[in-house]
Amino acid sequence: MLLVLRTIFVVIYSILVCVFGCIWCLFSPRNPRHVATFGHLFGRLSGVFGVKVELRKPAEAAHYGNAIYIANHQNNYDMITAAKIVQPTTVTVGKKSLLWVPFFGLLYWLTGNLLIDRDNRSKAHGTIGQLVDQFKKKRISFWMFPEGTRSRGRGLLPFKTGAFHAAVAAGVPIIPIVVSNTHGKINLNRLKNGLVIVEMLPPIDTSGYTTQSVRKLATHCRELMMEKLEALNAEVEAREKSGKI
Repeated sequence: MLLVLRTIFVVIYSILVCVFGCIWCLFSPRNPRHVATFGHLFGRLSGVFGVKVELRKPAEAAHYGNAIYIANHQNNYDMITAAKIVQPTTVTVGKKSLLWVPFFGLLYWLTGNLLIDRDNRSKAHGTIGQLVDQFKKKRISFWMFPEGTRSRGRGLLPFKTGAFHAAVAAGVPIIPIVVSNTHGKINLNRLKNGLVIVEMLPPIDTSGYTTQSVRKLATHCRELMMEKLEALNAEVEAREKSGKI
């Protein structure tokens, strides 16, 4: 019964957000500030799913300039966890097929997110140039999932280098975001589904890297994120066992 009620509420809420969001965005289409606004609205669904999301970010995060944010990509629940920490003027880079998702696809495009054709390697590589051009024109940051796909309980997958090539070419820092495990954690028929911690790590300077050393940068970032992910998972487990959530 709880699953049915949650499903009905989430569907109605999501449609309303998408419809009214599209109307709102028509007054300033593809304004990058919209992404954080509607990302946070979807993040409010965490309470509906019985998940307590704890956000952690540096005190100076509100004053960061252009950057590339990278996050671990687990499953569709990223929409109610990671979405809550998206910074203003940050847009995501997603696959072109998202445009065809009913209601959501149009909102995704109108809010200013960048769509890429992952099946076309030449166009995907051209995205790096688009990112660099955007950095030069305005105050904007990009959110990317370097794993390239959802991990679905397989841990932190190997990183692709697109995000790191873009950061080095544009001369902007990488800011990792780590979300504790959500795989197998959420039962829609259970009232409470525990704690999820979303933590933003300090910016990583990319000025010491070149096009030839982006793999080293990617490896460094992955190691930092892996270490943090293990620490967050251990903390969540301990706090849930003690009831201190």
